[in-house]
Amino acid sequence: MDSTARLQPSLNSSYVVLPPGPRFSSEEEEEEEEEYGKDPVRSLDGVPLLAANGLTTSGVPLAAQHSPKDSYCLVYISFFLMGIGSLLPWNLFITAKHYWLYKLSNNTGGGGEEPRSDLIDYFESYLAIASTVPSVLCLALNYLLVNRLSPRVRILSSLCVILAVFILTTVLVKLDVSEHQVEFFAGTLASVAVVSGASNLFTGSVFGISGLFPMRISQALISGQAMGGTLTAVASILDLAATEDVTNSALAYFLTADFFIVLCIITYLLLPTLAYSRHYMLVAKCSGPGAMTEGAGGPSAVSSASIPPLRPILRKVWVLGLSVFYVFFVSIMVFPALSSGIQSVDKASGSPWTTTFFVPLTSFLLYSMADFCGRQATAWLQVPGPTSKALPALVLCRTLLLPLFMFCNYQPRDHLHTVVFANDLYPILFNCLLGLSNGYLGTLPMIYGPKVVPRELAEATGVVMSFFLTLGLALGSAFSVIIVHGI
Repeated sequence: MDSTARLQPSLNSSYVVLPPGPRFSSEEEEEEEEEYGKDPVRSLDGVPLLAANGLTTSGVPLAAQHSPKDSYCLVYISFFLMGIGSLLPWNLFITAKHYWLYKLSNNTGGGGEEPRSDLIDYFESYLAIASTVPSVLCLALNYLLVNRLSPRVRILSSLCVILAVFILTTVLVKLDVSEHQVEFFAGTLASVAVVSGASNLFTGSVFGISGLFPMRISQALISGQAMGGTLTAVASILDLAATEDVTNSALAYFLTADFFIVLCIITYLLLPTLAYSRHYMLVAKCSGPGAMTEGAGGPSAVSSASIPPLRPILRKVWVLGLSVFYVFFVSIMVFPALSSGIQSVDKASGSPWTTTFFVPLTSFLLYSMADFCGRQATAWLQVPGPTSKALPALVLCRTLLLPLFMFCNYQPRDHLHTVVFANDLYPILFNCLLGLSNGYLGTLPMIYGPKVVPRELAEATGVVMSFFLTLGLALGSAFSVIIVHGI
């Protein structure tokens, strides 16, 4: 077997056994240099590193063999920030519940009961459908474009579309739509669909390029997404406490979103200037589908415009993909359509905790913080492994969370009148459990996926894993409508 075949496993994978040959981990290189000294011509097993054409025998330039360190963790921070921006639009739309209720009910008097209507009662469910269904289509499109359109074009164009829609949303905050509530409702859902499609094109593309890096970079991106949810929940609570005018609160809220989207654009543009990032992109370029290799059968090349082969990817990651699908399928059925409707059992007391702050704190903030903790935990603990049967078993166990939330004090209840967990501590406990399990069990398959396939399929695999995630969100959001109508 020649040296080209020996370099097929993904970069820095802890789960793919690499035979003797050149390595790409800077830690391994440092240990080798200490014991054997630097030798740019010959590897430790005696195989020449340089071919006659000036490349290494693996077809990768010698410069790409020496991985620089991530100075000051700038690449990690960059992907963390892009993770925040990738889910910030969705998190903002679902967390600004009081603003949407104000716009759809025109109830500015305060102190009275919010009027009942289908637009208000089922707004989160409609929002979830409008957000996730276009996402599936855009991620499928992203897979077809992964070798036809550069990540730079896909990422920057999607961010510009998101920014344009959010600027429009910011302008509408101060406009009176009381005479056009149905039109505002339809326009909001259309905006959500556009933002969702663009943000998932952005997310899928960023997930794809993160698969070219070591596992810690994918973990940074996923943790950043959870931090985006936490930041929006904190901002919402602070706005509720600081001002009684919900439009002023929403204005500051959406201006913050505009800032983070611009920050994402700047961060991505600066990414290629970092040596650590350039190194892994160079390795990916040299070993990717468009790279020329010399094998026993002579020169061969795969057109860079071809669609990545789906069958070998699914053969490796179908269990991981289904695990991601079911994790988010269960989560979106519960959060936010069901969990945000759970009210304090002492709401009649009229205290700020039971009326104003109960839902933002117990549903949005606690869930987002627990989700972030679960995702961050995967940086230190990666158990069970990608081939373990315990991983899908734990994912299936999350199904039990659904009846737990249904029998809390969800209001209004039209069909299922029994409240089993009639204490405010129960939704707090259940939201923490939902967030922790979503963060941990949802992150593990996502970071495993691009590392169990050949390096040239890593970017496409990242897009495929994002597709499984979004498909779970889409189907889960549809089921959430049925569950909410059935309670």
